[in-house]
Amino acid sequence: MMDDSLHEFLHVPENPTGAGLVLTHGAGANFRAPLLVAVAEAFCAAGVRVLRTDLAFRRNRAGGPPSPATGPADRAGLQAAVQAMRREVSGPVLLGGHSYGGRMATMLAAESPGLADGLLLLSYPLHPPGRPDKARTEHLPRLTTPCVFVHCTKDDFGSVEEMRSALALVPSCPALIVVEGAGHDLKRGKFDLGGLVEAIGCLPSSR
Repeated sequence: MMDDSLHEFLHVPENPTGAGLVLTHGAGANFRAPLLVAVAEAFCAAGVRVLRTDLAFRRNRAGGPPSPATGPADRAGLQAAVQAMRREVSGPVLLGGHSYGGRMATMLAAESPGLADGLLLLSYPLHPPGRPDKARTEHLPRLTTPCVFVHCTKDDFGSVEEMRSALALVPSCPALIVVEGAGHDLKRGKFDLGGLVEAIGCLPSSR
């Protein structure tokens, strides 16, 4: 039986590189999401210390889905997790998230440049499904942290073409990895994760 009181899990590599990654989930998931587990295991195998963590709205059992009201607490929780990870490793610390978690990561990095050394954004939700007029890109021009975005060809939250247009707003010249034939869940992590880990190698190796 799963212990529902737990809200995070730490992956400790056998051969650490000194790098760390804080990874969080989307609006309808938690730190146990199969995509997060798969990504965390791939990075841990490459020597990265990985913390899968719940956002604040998920830690609050009385709360429902995230909303603009939960955003500040969600970002504060991620900030604390990154700061804690930095005390545990000697190398770069990355911050990543799926969907809503990735949006919170980008907003936090825009608010606090230099907090993380790089961002890993999985299925960034450019807009609600069917509502391209409700773009979630207003903060992207303030995002100076190096980024890797992973997007699929069947994502209802924004097409690959829309993603390319949005990334033109980001000053840090982000990289884009396209996963063919996947939906917003990115095949629950069943794609070339080795290629993803390799792509993150383009991020700074030190602060």
